[in-house]
This record gives sequence, C-alpha cells and structure tokens, in this order.
Amino acid sequence: MIQTSNRVAMISGANRGIGAAITARLAAAGWDLSLGMRRPTRSTAAPDALLHAYDAEIAAAEVGWVEETLTRFGRVDAIVCNAGVMIPKSAIAITETEMASMFTVNVFGPQRLARAAWAALSGSGRGRIIVLCSLSGKRVSSADSGAYAMTKFAALGMTHALRHAGWHAGIRATAICPGFVATDMAAALTEMDPTTMTQPEDVATLVETALNLPNNASMPEIAVNGLIEGNF
Repeated sequence: MIQTSNRVAMISGANRGIGAAITARLAAAGWDLSLGMRRPTRSTAAPDALLHAYDAEIAAAEVGWVEETLTRFGRVDAIVCNAGVMIPKSAIAITETEMASMFTVNVFGPQRLARAAWAALSGSGRGRIIVLCSLSGKRVSSADSGAYAMTKFAALGMTHALRHAGWHAGIRATAICPGFVATDMAAALTEMDPTTMTQPEDVATLVETALNLPNNASMPEIAVNGLIEGNF
C-alpha cells in the first residue's frame, strides 16, 4: 500500500466536460486523484492520477474502484460524483427502462460510491462528498426535462441524506446544481450560445471551494445560474 500525505479525491465521469475541469482544478491544487470513467483516458492535467474503468450503471462497479484507490493511496478524502446521463423525454414519454437507466446512473451510482468509500471518508475526519446535481433537481423547466428532473430531485434528496448520515463522522455532502454548462451534453440539448452558459471551470472552482470548507461551514447546496431565463 502506498501512503500519501496529500488529500485523495475520486472523480467519476472524469474524462470530459465538467469532470475534466474538476480533474484539472484539483490536480493543480495538489490533490492525488483517482479517476473513474467508462473508457479510461490519461489526463494531461493529472498524468499521475490512478485510472480505473468505472461504469455507474453496473452494480458493484464502485467496489473495485475504491479498493484500488485505497491500495494505491491508502486513503480517500473526497468523492466527486459527476457521472450522469440525460434522456430528454417527458414523464409520460419516457419508458420504464429509460427511467431505470437514468435513476441507476444519477442516483444509485453516487449512493453506491458513497457507501463503498464510507469507511475511508469517515476515517479522515473531514470526508467530503460532492454530487453534481442540476437546477433540474430544484425545478422542472420544460416537459422534455421532466423525466431527467425526477432523477435529479432524487439525487438532491440523496445528498442531503448522506450529509445527515455522515455528519458526526465529519463527512460533509454538497450538491452543486448548475443550469446549462458549456459541455457536449448541453450542446446536444440547446442552441444557446455556449459563452452565455456557466463554464465547466467555474463549476470546478465551486467543487474545490466546497471541498476546502471546514466542518463547521458546510454548504448543503450550491445553485448556479447562467441566464435567469430558463434557470432558477
């Protein structure tokens, strides 16, 4: 087992978009990183990071990832649950299979990862859980975002539940809830000018801020607006 004096963060969905920006931000801040992604790709921003094949849709996929992280670093101080999926359908048009897929990735994935890393997070005395939710977890902005919003409402509630469950062990959980972020996912959903959207690097700044706050200054949610219209 390799012990490290640096804080260690596990980041899911780390290969692009918001996940890549968070990786770059935390690497620059000196974190040791364990990056989970469906198709592991070396990050130039974090060349020494541990890479692990991780698919949030597969039950127990998180177990091996946590074990390998502990073998490499000897600790886990934070998990950043960024992996997510969006199927743009209404609550009527969505099929049960599609709905189950979104719930598995957006809700059960973070819950399972938190459970697998719980002992390590508790042992640090200031474990941190960040869940990338969405403003869709606070309101339904359109019919076609309705099914997705159902999963993000659940993810927001789960984050609050984790915060309560881990409070006395020093674990703090924060849900970060942006509107449209200038990523490939957003580009497929809207014709908005990407320059008017929240930038991935700005979300990464908020993740770092939440990770660095002391135990007695916990933020349960951070709502992030780009444009007021269509946001919150």
